[in-house]
Parts: sequence; C-alpha cells; structure tokens
Amino acid sequence: MGPNPLWLLEDLGRDCSLRPGMKVLDLGCGLGMTSIFLAREYGVEVWASELWVAPEENTARFEQTGVVDQVHAVRAEAHDLPFESEQFDAILSVGSYHYFGTDDLYLGYIGKFLKAGGQLSIAVPSLHRELRALGGIPEYLRSGAGWEALAFHTPEWWRFQWEQTGLVEVTASRAQPDGWLDWKLWCEVCAEHSPNELVRQGSRDTISMLDTDRGELLTFALITGQKKEPSEQYFSSMSASL
Repeated sequence: MGPNPLWLLEDLGRDCSLRPGMKVLDLGCGLGMTSIFLAREYGVEVWASELWVAPEENTARFEQTGVVDQVHAVRAEAHDLPFESEQFDAILSVGSYHYFGTDDLYLGYIGKFLKAGGQLSIAVPSLHRELRALGGIPEYLRSGAGWEALAFHTPEWWRFQWEQTGLVEVTASRAQPDGWLDWKLWCEVCAEHSPNELVRQGSRDTISMLDTDRGELLTFALITGQKKEPSEQYFSSMSASL
C-alpha cells in the first residue's frame, strides 16, 4: 500500500538484528507483503497489524504463501494496540510510521510493547531539509503529496526526537542517497499495471513530483533504535533534566 516496501525492508534489514524465533510486530503492514518477507527471510514470528485491511484478507494471503503458521493478521489502530507489554523482540514499520509516529509522545507508547534491548526500525518518506527551513511546502510537493508532506522529516529530525526521550539508543539514522529513484520506478509500474484507476492517477501525480524534485528534497529515511533497560532510561531522563 506504500511505495517499494520490500526494497525498503531489505535495506532496513541492514540495521536490524533479526533471528529465527523472534517475535516481531509489523506495524502498518498494508497487504502483508512485508510480513511474508519477514517470515520467509528471517524465520521470525510476525504479528501483521493493519487498520485498513480486513485480517481475513491478509490471512488468506498468508495461507497462499505458506506462512500462515508464522504470521498472525491483526486489525488495530496504531494508538490502541491489543498486545501485551514487552511482547516483541522487534517492531518494524515500513512506509506507515510517519502517519502516527511524529507525535512527540508516541515513542513512549509503542516502546511499551518492546522488550528491553528490543529494536524499533522504521522506513519512511523523508526530506534532505526540513520544510520549516524552506519556509513551507514547495508547490510541486504539495501537488504530489498534499499537506501530509508535513509528516516528512529528515533522519536528523527523527534521531533528535527519539534520543531526547531517553527511551532508546539510536543505532542507525540515515537517508537513502537515491531513494527517489526506487520510489519513481515503483510508481511507474503502478501507473502502468494497477487495476485501480485511483492508484494509477496517484502514481502519475507522484512521478511528476519526483521528476520535478530529482532527489533535491525527497528520499526515504531509515531509523533504528534499541530500547534501553529501565535503569538506563531513568538515568538518561535525569541527565536531560539537569
């Protein structure tokens, strides 16, 4: 449901330590493509959480691809997740975290579901410079992404937001140098082959935006943090307050 999710996940995997048997939350999994990849490539057990797709629909895909014993489809809103505290060894989110995770308080919420030492890894649309520094959203960006471009941030922005909480150690924070090219290729395929006219039109609009920008602003950010032990969180918070 977002651009080139498997290419993003494959790149994000360079910053993660995933091992067979781990319990992983795929947050905002869309049609479950990333969940299937995680189960097949890493041998992890996955909870595929998505608000806009019926779990029965995703479960059917997991059955067809032979991973239904490893992947559990869940319908849930990102601020009201039906999981136990410290249930997961890792939480990954590809192409969706920017819709809910820019809230200053969200890391404290999602972090409750991670074990100490667990990883939170996200891949999101990103900018090389903050919109505030530009004085606003450029018109071509507004035409392609709308006001939701306000949720696009630099890797440095994400690093600052996460580190200031004292809840995680940011172990990786980087921009894909030519991420816009993968994004454009994905949209070209969707514009040509999607059976949905809205998807085709949206892809054409995005291609126009990317062609205008040509990597000047637009790319993807890949951020990974490791949840600190409770004592580390306490001392980080104390140090920040002094």
